[in-house]
Amino acid sequence: MSFLNSLGRTMGRNTRPKGQRPAGYDVVDPRAALAESMNDTHLAAQKPLYLCQPFVRSALIKGSFRTIVALPKYVHPYEWIAMNLFDFFHDLNQFCGVTTEFCTVQTCPTMSAGVGLHYTWVDVNRKPIHLPAPQYIDFVMTWIGHLLSDEAVFPTKSGREFPASFPTTARQVYKQMLRIFAHIYNAHFPLLLHLSCEGHVNSLFAHFLAFGKEFDLFDFREFKGNGDPTLGAPACMGGIGGPDFPAVETPDVRDIHAALAGPNGERVPYPGVCDLIERWVERGVLPKEVLQ
Repeated sequence: MSFLNSLGRTMGRNTRPKGQRPAGYDVVDPRAALAESMNDTHLAAQKPLYLCQPFVRSALIKGSFRTIVALPKYVHPYEWIAMNLFDFFHDLNQFCGVTTEFCTVQTCPTMSAGVGLHYTWVDVNRKPIHLPAPQYIDFVMTWIGHLLSDEAVFPTKSGREFPASFPTTARQVYKQMLRIFAHIYNAHFPLLLHLSCEGHVNSLFAHFLAFGKEFDLFDFREFKGNGDPTLGAPACMGGIGGPDFPAVETPDVRDIHAALAGPNGERVPYPGVCDLIERWVERGVLPKEVLQ
């Protein structure tokens, strides 16, 4: 199921009669939304727009994502995971295309995902390096594209079996796409608002998270804890040494919650979308199990 069928229409000439709204989608005045958010907190000026009302609740669909992500009868789990990763990749690529003119070396000199958090790339020598976000994203999407077209990794022909390493590969692919989502929300959500795409990206991201949790691809505590640079993550854990050299992640065994506080009790950086995920759980958009 794709949530981007109408994405092209939102970016083109508006032919919808005035006053008509798409079903399940909140059309709002950004200025009114910001005024409303001021009632929620005195720090509204510092709060990301994706956490502000009504953008946090903008969506194309209503209801539980459990039905969408559930494994169909008679379908092998690997087949279902592979098909959904393929769809997520192409849907995410649409948003990468939307932001490409604004995600540049000048505007995004690092792969930022939150205040003080910048993902690094692990080169072929296992050395962490900082890359501009567009280059990082291009490397990741190229690497994933190669994997998806590799019959030895993502078999599509009858009689071919998935490799024993498929679960590890699927988690790597998922985590790299998760980083791109985190960057888009952190750096380019105002652009998506301008294009009236917030409902599309919110629905896609919520679907992505629910699916990841259902099939053991997403660990919220690990994702949030990996923002702590003292863990060597993401500098030494999440990168890939170019499209042909995927690195294997080895999560730190230290307690994640303890990692979210520095030695003097100060807050350490973590992906900003973690706050959005928690908000969606509070609102019932995502099941509480997503945070476990």
